[in-house]
Amino acid sequence: MSFLDKIAAAVAPAASDEDRAEARRRVEALSAGEDWLRMIVDQHRQIEALFREAKASANPEQRQAVVRKLATELTGHANAEEAVVYPIVSEDSGKTHAVMAYEEHAMTKVQLSKLERMDPLSKDWSDKLEHIQSAVQQHIYQEEDSWLPDLVENTSPAGRALLSARYREEYERYCGTGGRTFTA
Repeated sequence: MSFLDKIAAAVAPAASDEDRAEARRRVEALSAGEDWLRMIVDQHRQIEALFREAKASANPEQRQAVVRKLATELTGHANAEEAVVYPIVSEDSGKTHAVMAYEEHAMTKVQLSKLERMDPLSKDWSDKLEHIQSAVQQHIYQEEDSWLPDLVENTSPAGRALLSARYREEYERYCGTGGRTFTA
């Protein structure tokens, strides 16, 4: 854990499993009829599953393949949020939230790049994966607990319809549809 990570953990401790589960329940309830929000929550679930899969993988090739899938999913998700969601978060929920979100995405990409260059059977690799997973879990919690519900509350129905169309467009630009369908 870096010096900055230690300061951040002291100032804003990580959410508990119970806090994350409660935020997920609330955001899922809000996502009814909100395609953009359903897509984001579905992607959060996919990202969480890929972390579990990477941890459970036994051989180096499998671990590397899962990390590549994780990096692709996280990048597509981040690109869509950065292009469509965070500009609105900046206006409706606060510039501080948006700046923090952009920074967290950038740091996750840097850490994933480091992970891809490590020996996938080493303890350092496992520690790095755990560190990335913890940071992503906290980021997801922040989004699901406040930033995304703020958008549902503060964005007009027409604005939310645009969010749905644009979010899908940006995500698919990077990840393609891959046979996925995102519906509420």
